[in-house]
Amino acid sequence: MVGFKPTEIPPTLGMKFISAGLAACIADAATFPLDTAKVRLQIQGESASAQKNSFSFSKAREEKAKFQYRGIFGTITTIIRQEGPRSLYNGLVPGLQRQMCFASVRIGLYDSVKQVYTGYLGMNIVTRILAGITTGALAVTLAQPTDVVKVRMQAQNNIDPTKPKRYTGAMHAYKTIAQTEGVKGLWKGTFPNIARNAIVNASELVAYDMIKERILRTGLLADMFPCHFLSAFGAGFVTTCVASPVDVVKTRYMNSPPGQYKGAIDVAVKMFREGGPMAFYKGFMPNFVRLGSWNIAMFVCFEQLKRGCVLLFN
Repeated sequence: MVGFKPTEIPPTLGMKFISAGLAACIADAATFPLDTAKVRLQIQGESASAQKNSFSFSKAREEKAKFQYRGIFGTITTIIRQEGPRSLYNGLVPGLQRQMCFASVRIGLYDSVKQVYTGYLGMNIVTRILAGITTGALAVTLAQPTDVVKVRMQAQNNIDPTKPKRYTGAMHAYKTIAQTEGVKGLWKGTFPNIARNAIVNASELVAYDMIKERILRTGLLADMFPCHFLSAFGAGFVTTCVASPVDVVKTRYMNSPPGQYKGAIDVAVKMFREGGPMAFYKGFMPNFVRLGSWNIAMFVCFEQLKRGCVLLFN
């Protein structure tokens, strides 16, 4: 069998915090190009749409802007060809900063919060969902500035080397946003991000929790790598289906210049007018490929790191 076997001693809260943060960082580093492709596909056509209100573009130019990226691997190939492979990792530093303060809270606290709710409501799906929503909302409230910087850096286009980059690095992005948009700029999109991450966290953790529990209960697999792999894959699919609309709105709003949108609701309304219901599932496949692979990497590493910490410190 692959990895550490289940331990009789449960991990402490501190072990869960550290394990969750490190596991999320490993997953982020491994799947970051997929995340960058997802962001580019989600915001594709946004600039052309905004400029169209003030200028008259030819049909060919509009079509070129609209279909610059095609599919997840086509997007990655285009970015590498036009901007170089390093552009796929724009925003990695704030992405890792985000995971250390975000994933450690939302994942590390999940079991503890679930037990608190269980004392009042008993162990059921409502208890699990409430625990996921609570830890997800709390975590994103703390990590919002890192998420804004991550999205901005992923979205910036580096095609023309003669023009200065919007942001040269993570610290420059934090400083620039705070200076040009005020400190509130670092908290832009907090509401849609809280909504998105509460939904994602509930979907992700509850799906993983229940799929893993069902597999173990039926005796189909032991509590080892194959079980964690299947549970994480299922959690990734469920999460993508549930959270894609909010994720697209969040990405559009965070990347928009000041004044383009009045708020998250305005983003959603304009997206619906421009593209209908399918606009909210823009970038679905790269989002699923990314979330599926991210969940597999994160949960497999999380389970192993928890067990490793117990063996190391006991």
